Amino acid sequence: MARPPSPERVETMMVALRHRGPDGSGYFVDDRVALGHTRLAIVDTAHGVQPMCNEDSQVWVTFNGEIFNHVELRAQLTDRGHSFRTRCDTEVIVHAWEEWGPLAFDRFNGQWALAIWDRRTDELILSRDRYGVRPLYYTWHDGELRFASEMKALFAVAEAGPDLDPVGLDQILTFWAPVAPVTPFKGVSQVPPGSWMCVSGKHSSTSSYWTPDFTEPATGRGGSEQQNAQELRERLIAAVRLRFERSDVPVGAYLSGGIDSSVTASLIASFTDVEVDTFSLRFDSPEHDEGHFQHLLTRRLGTRHHEVEVGERDIAEIFPEVVWHAEHPLLRTAPAPMFLLSRLVHQSGYKVVVTGEGADEVLAGYDIFLEAKVRQTWAADPDPDARQRAVMQLYPWMERSPGRAPAFAAQFFGQNLDPHDPAMSHRPRWDTASTMKSMLTPELRVDSTVAHDLVAAMPADSSGWEMLGRAQWLEMRTLLPGYILASQGDRMLMANSVEGRFPFLDVEVSRLAAALPAEQKIKGLDEKHLLKLAFQDLLPKEILSRPKQPYRAPDAASFFAGGTPDWVGDVTSSEALSRSGVFRPAMVSALMSKARRRLGRGMSNTDNMRLVAVLSTQLLLDQARRARRDPPSPPSTPQCSITDQGAHHDRIRPSDPPHR
Repeated sequence: MARPPSPERVETMMVALRHRGPDGSGYFVDDRVALGHTRLAIVDTAHGVQPMCNEDSQVWVTFNGEIFNHVELRAQLTDRGHSFRTRCDTEVIVHAWEEWGPLAFDRFNGQWALAIWDRRTDELILSRDRYGVRPLYYTWHDGELRFASEMKALFAVAEAGPDLDPVGLDQILTFWAPVAPVTPFKGVSQVPPGSWMCVSGKHSSTSSYWTPDFTEPATGRGGSEQQNAQELRERLIAAVRLRFERSDVPVGAYLSGGIDSSVTASLIASFTDVEVDTFSLRFDSPEHDEGHFQHLLTRRLGTRHHEVEVGERDIAEIFPEVVWHAEHPLLRTAPAPMFLLSRLVHQSGYKVVVTGEGADEVLAGYDIFLEAKVRQTWAADPDPDARQRAVMQLYPWMERSPGRAPAFAAQFFGQNLDPHDPAMSHRPRWDTASTMKSMLTPELRVDSTVAHDLVAAMPADSSGWEMLGRAQWLEMRTLLPGYILASQGDRMLMANSVEGRFPFLDVEVSRLAAALPAEQKIKGLDEKHLLKLAFQDLLPKEILSRPKQPYRAPDAASFFAGGTPDWVGDVTSSEALSRSGVFRPAMVSALMSKARRRLGRGMSNTDNMRLVAVLSTQLLLDQARRARRDPPSPPSTPQCSITDQGAHHDRIRPSDPPHR
């Protein structure tokens, strides 16, 4: 903001994000700021053109996401004297900022990344939703702030780099994802979930408007199990209807075969007046496939069902494109099938899907929460028989369950058994992931303090929370925004111009979930107990009683069992490894030789993660550097150029991403 903004630079950034908004584009420029936008038209498709302003053109907004309670907010703002030209939720943001300032963000029930330019105060505001559904990155160059929904837009106009940030890489190889504001790249930051950033001249400050809070379970929430199940049911019904009905385009539903997506699909079928289209992933590997449960529910609901079957070779072929959109080093191939699923949604003519993501975080469905409960039992009871019985109840779906390997179980569950450690729940996962750091070159190794720093950032009163609340907070700060909602969620959806909506992350649903006592979320070792109780009448017993099976995809085998694509050898050659300077060539060579001998099968969990981490990091760094050297060219036709005098709007023409 130190010099007149460049429309050409904004156009270049917009072209890099055309997949997020293929329905239109526009930019606003004055003497201080340039705002760009690419639109995926969902609400008020005819009139919701962005950037958008208030009546006197003093407040402007560019916005990615949805404010689901915009109808209610519009009514409140109208009562306060605001007038509206459109039906879209974007205009509600403008007037909400005029009326309430930053207090508006706490009133929003939705998912968003937005920028507000307030010409009255010469302040630029960046804000991101509570859980980080929508991404928002920024960087500074010579006093100029540049921001975008994806880093590739920043790379396209960068003067140098990009280079990996050792701290960001250290976080990824500990938590599976960087923790905001850190990113994988030097000089690039992200707005943390639940916060807003104010930029005035060359100065900026970031404030939090929301953070996960698990105080109430420790103080004793009222309500019986049945009463809370009924309240959870009512709030989820309202959340699903809000996300399904407030759209001017058709909305589909993901269906994995697990309880979360089965609940959302069943609620759509039972509490809305439209036919439901469901979309599922199938695998040719029985270990990963959940088709039986998917078909069980689609027959019951009578949905129009669509599915895509994914094989190992499919994952290998699409993986470079997956990494380009994920923009993070990956430790699993799981985002690749999600990319193929969202492509099916797009090809079927849909722009929006409702999914079950977030249920495991807010209602304690992950194995890591069950493991923590088992480890809590171990810390209290040293009897080996009691310990073994507890472990045997875990992972009934897993072929190589720790319960069938007592020595491994003793080593895994017996480490760091300190009940006073706020992060006792997560230490085993972090320690396992951290072993991958031995592959890094000395230039990328750091004296890691990331786990200590994260624990130090926990709320001051978290020592009084139940152990489950602390574990949920850690998950909501690390894996949920950085991986589940990013690499595996928003990025794979928006790569194919599809928006995901997440009822379990609704503000009212998550507020109730945070207040529930631990024993109603996990009863014994029955995860998401209250959710099952709330919807036992809607779901088949076979789905209600099935063991938890986390979503997984073939990892190392994807790149070797069905033949190895040429790009694998290209990115792991000694020349490529030397050029990137990230991994020690001798260790990568040994790992690749092992994978080739075994065709990627029967490898340890750690070796699977090592292999995927090497491939994805090498791809990402090469792609990011080529994006800077060869940025996409703006189209020859003019884009939407907005001034106080008027505007016109033209669609950005697509071009191929740099890795193709």
